[in-house]
Amino acid sequence: MTTQHAPKEKLGALTLAALGIVYGDIGTSPLYAFKEAFIGGHLQPNQANVLATLSALFWAITLIVSLKYVWLVLRFDNKGEGGVLALQALAHRHTRINIPTWSKAVGIIGVFAAALFYGDAIITPAISVLSAVEGISVATPQFEHLIIPITLGILISLFMIQRFGTAKVGKLFGPITLVWFLTLGTLGVMSILQTPEVLQAINPAYAVKFGIEHPAAAFVLLSAVFLAMTGGEALYADMGHFGAKPIRVAWYGLVFPSLLLNYFGQGALVIREASSAENPFYLLAPEGFLVPLVVLATMATVIASQATISGAYSITLQAVRLGYLPRMRVQHTSDTERGQIYISSVNWLMLLGVLLLVLGFSSSSALAAAYGIAVSGTMIITSLLIMIVAIARPNQRIRKTIIACVVICGLFEIFFFSSNLSKIGHGGWMPVTLGIIIFTLLTTWKRGSELVAKHRRKLNTTIHQFIAKPLPNITRVPGTAVYLTSEPKLAPSRLFYNIKHYKVVHEQIIFLHVDNADVPYIAEDERLKVVGLAAGIYTVSVRFGFREEPNLGKALQGTGRYQLEIPADTTFFVARTAIVNCEGVLPYWRCALFGWMMRQSESAATYFHLPTEQVVEIGTQVRL
Repeated sequence: MTTQHAPKEKLGALTLAALGIVYGDIGTSPLYAFKEAFIGGHLQPNQANVLATLSALFWAITLIVSLKYVWLVLRFDNKGEGGVLALQALAHRHTRINIPTWSKAVGIIGVFAAALFYGDAIITPAISVLSAVEGISVATPQFEHLIIPITLGILISLFMIQRFGTAKVGKLFGPITLVWFLTLGTLGVMSILQTPEVLQAINPAYAVKFGIEHPAAAFVLLSAVFLAMTGGEALYADMGHFGAKPIRVAWYGLVFPSLLLNYFGQGALVIREASSAENPFYLLAPEGFLVPLVVLATMATVIASQATISGAYSITLQAVRLGYLPRMRVQHTSDTERGQIYISSVNWLMLLGVLLLVLGFSSSSALAAAYGIAVSGTMIITSLLIMIVAIARPNQRIRKTIIACVVICGLFEIFFFSSNLSKIGHGGWMPVTLGIIIFTLLTTWKRGSELVAKHRRKLNTTIHQFIAKPLPNITRVPGTAVYLTSEPKLAPSRLFYNIKHYKVVHEQIIFLHVDNADVPYIAEDERLKVVGLAAGIYTVSVRFGFREEPNLGKALQGTGRYQLEIPADTTFFVARTAIVNCEGVLPYWRCALFGWMMRQSESAATYFHLPTEQVVEIGTQVRL
């Protein structure tokens, strides 16, 4: 679904909704981004350093977020959908046709970006909520010991309610986030009016001069400045929910100016009072407004965390559809919104990771060191994929402008990534390690699945050979049998087990193949392809997009349009594969990992929503 051409009366509602979902993450960055430049003795909080920091921050947000993401990247949708896996599928489609030699590399880098995303998805709730609750120590220092327990309680509650869906609560996200951004801007303006000379930082010369005179300090400063852009990838990932226009309107109309005003307001405060660098965001609050600000900030960070959690569900669903993860139980929590989903295994693993982060790092400043690597790595890969699509896609408009923009932004992103690598020993190892582990899982499942399919192709005969071969002493029994097959031209071994052991075949046989397309949604009139092969024998191909729920029971109701009736008592034959031996095609540890992942996979009957009382599951053993 894309809302690029949404009616004007809907644009306001979509823009308000986008505020809550799309901008929650980047909108809470003022809680911790600016202060990280001065925490731990990185920079002295004097006027020159404040202006240099603000100058670097202003131009980084302008180039990377406003220019690259909001203006450029939102143009590269995959049938209305965004996100790094959707972009990878788009790049793969174009390179497969126009530059085949690039196709495999596109797959690898896209999967690695998806793996890095999970590191971001786990750190965001931890650092956001923790940084908000830390305001308690500013308001009432005697309650500082309660920061960790309160943070843990909020995070546990947030993950506990996920299975109930966020449709009702989500209606409040937009208005609350609107109040949050208006508050950010107002606090910033109040401070800037007291120290208007802070606006000199708009001049990029301050950042350039600082970089020339203090290259080592500037290199470290980049990792702090980058924190102001975390959440930029969400602009693209959530495009399918709202379309590009509402996201652009929200950014240029409110989010961008509010963020800059608040950062400049914090800078103005530090210029006036150097000691405020310890927590400039909360110290912007007028007397009597600090406690309400802590409450509002906590609500905003919960919303930011919710958006990231939902993003982790969505990218997991896309990975399953594209063949990088085994089948998982997906619960749809809304009757009206297709994107409202819940994946139990992902939810509890994320909660475990988030709690360990809070307990292990104990402060937002400590977590900030671990935050930038995953996000900056994902941004570099997004730039690379955009360039590949621009080169590979025929008749690409403004190609030279796009490539120039990507190259310029990509160079800055490489500097940011390099700076964040300096934090490896201070927690940056965590998202890198997590990314490598998830990348190994994704690629192992993809490779193992390909080997299993290859093994089956060796054993199975083609459907046309089955039709041509006479079946002596075989009885045709009444009824319809549907055989799920991973290869549309092969007759599955389950059919031959029936023939070998029971000496029967059904009067009507349907070979059913599910095609997972690399586009998000399939039109209903393109969903089915039915081919009659012989008397009582058919092949049916069902297509699903990578953002769709693969409901075969519902999809097969459309076969009547092709003069094929599927009775209510139809029997569905599905396979359950087990790895029984590893013979060296895959390294032993990787083969064992693939076997474990297969055991965790949801059954085909449940995954495809087949009627359980009509399913016959036949086990097959495979040696890899």
